[in-house]
Amino acid sequence: MSPRIGETGAVAHATRPATAPGRTTRQGIAVERVLTEADSFLSAQDIFVTLRDRGEGVGLATVYRHLQKLADAGVVDAVTGADGQLVYRSCGAGPHHHHLVCRSCHRSTELESAEVERWATRQAAARGYTDVEHTVEIFGTCAACRAAARPRAARGRAG
Repeated sequence: MSPRIGETGAVAHATRPATAPGRTTRQGIAVERVLTEADSFLSAQDIFVTLRDRGEGVGLATVYRHLQKLADAGVVDAVTGADGQLVYRSCGAGPHHHHLVCRSCHRSTELESAEVERWATRQAAARGYTDVEHTVEIFGTCAACRAAARPRAARGRAG
């Protein structure tokens, strides 16, 4: 259970997405394809708009249904973003890992941290908890967004 660590820049998935168990539909494949082509987390609305722009006949309720099915099957990660909105991403890492997510562009880096795992286990055990699960998502501003913001800030001070 060692997830790979890496930034999600290039699409490293097969042409045909790995579908969730159960019936495979054209709409489900279309939703998965949008996720595998993305290099950041997407909301259901983002996916819906992309599909609409591509001419795919997939309704928003269908997008939500497929996202839930994919998340339940572990095919995609579902994360509550810094703004409280649930966002999704096709994930190449193992079943348990964490994310470092840019607040601006939503680009993410998968993280594995044995230190976090040990800390969570110690905290739970010290309080008598067993069978513990946890979620850790770290939000910040990536280097590219920070660099892009500098010229805008400089222009604002010069004006």
